[in-house]
Amino acid sequence: MPEKSAGALADAQPVGRKQAVEQKPQGLRVSGTLYRGREGMWSWVLHRITGVSIFFFLLVHILDTALVRLSPEAYNAVIGAYQTPIMGLGEVGLVGAIGFHALNGLRIILVDFWSVGTRHQRLMFWLVWVLWAVLMIGFTPRHLMNVFGG
Repeated sequence: MPEKSAGALADAQPVGRKQAVEQKPQGLRVSGTLYRGREGMWSWVLHRITGVSIFFFLLVHILDTALVRLSPEAYNAVIGAYQTPIMGLGEVGLVGAIGFHALNGLRIILVDFWSVGTRHQRLMFWLVWVLWAVLMIGFTPRHLMNVFGG
């Protein structure tokens, strides 16, 4: 019988109690899911999405600001394009991403460094959403009044 690598053996081992395992002639085959999408997973996914979104915003922001040194006319054209209602709605999304990323980052710090943080991580996840909603309810109407001239 050929010897299997450590990686192949590790892949074939059952990892969790919710995992379905079938016996096949070639060895073990793992199927099913281990994780059903609870608060921790959604927090992780949204933190990554908002972080990447903020990174790309900052990249574009640095590039468009650098235009002022190359061509003030091009810079003014870009700034003019940013003063449209569509970009105003994009700013609401940007503030939402920054707000969630910041609040969830504080939640992650508490989970990592507070001795009972893991026990309360679900409660803190929902608290992040409540604080984020309060932030957005306070920001969005005022910002949209400025965008649409109200």
